[in-house]
Amino acid sequence: MRLAIFDETRLGAVVAGGVVDVTAALPWAYDPDPATAGWWRRLCGEFDEVRDRLAAAARDGEPVPLDRVRLRAPVLNPSKLLAAASNYADHVAEMHGVQERTLGRVEHWMMDFDVFLKAPSSVIGPADDIVLPPAVLAAGHEVHHESELVVVIGRGGRDIPESAALEHVFGYAIGLDITVRSDGDRSRRKSYDTFSPIGPWVTTADEAGDPADFDIELTCSGQPRQKVNTAALITPVPAIIAYASSVMTLVPGDVIFTGAPPGVGPIVAGDVLDTSISRLGEMRIQVKQPTFPQY
Repeated sequence: MRLAIFDETRLGAVVAGGVVDVTAALPWAYDPDPATAGWWRRLCGEFDEVRDRLAAAARDGEPVPLDRVRLRAPVLNPSKLLAAASNYADHVAEMHGVQERTLGRVEHWMMDFDVFLKAPSSVIGPADDIVLPPAVLAAGHEVHHESELVVVIGRGGRDIPESAALEHVFGYAIGLDITVRSDGDRSRRKSYDTFSPIGPWVTTADEAGDPADFDIELTCSGQPRQKVNTAALITPVPAIIAYASSVMTLVPGDVIFTGAPPGVGPIVAGDVLDTSISRLGEMRIQVKQPTFPQY
């Protein structure tokens, strides 16, 4: 099942003719406020119990064409936005040159796999724009795209064994981990507002299939930049979940970016990022400069 959040935080099932509003099929109280979003976390954690209800509502409902709705980020107020670092060998290799150019040195500790946190407030949806921070532009720092597979946690837990990790996945989506190439903490450089586009919807784990066989592609203003299969992940999805849950308790609705493929590069205002992942969809995100005062 492909589940979208659209318009005023309605829940939709994406079908051949567009999106069907299935919000009324939820068995829990629906609160449209994305800051609370208890219904969304319950859906992630208890999807098996409501799958049939949602599927029936999707079959019986009247789809609205996708171009007549506004797709929102298909996650609501996650308690954590995690990201995996240095998780494709070819990306690790290219980062030596990127860091030499942007920092004048190589930070060798950053070449090892680990996880870090991004601010949940950086999340935007497929109809939104990446807005480049004026202070970053004024300082002359490069801002890079990183197109990644995103995992949405279903049933949470602590110390989840790798052998059972995929049982804790609600679904998958496309993510862009936008990054300032400069000195300083990784979390800060990746947490500016609009720096975590996610979309276009969540494809539930039962439909998405093997997370070790997704094709990821990204073009920047028509120029091919990234192309990889997730089979090349150094630390595959089950191991990422197991490792992350050994550090912190994962809860329903948490989001994990699984790592940047090779081919990262700078983006500037006016660029258009087209990114796709096989079986999950595609999305187009524009890059803009701020059009409002910054204080």
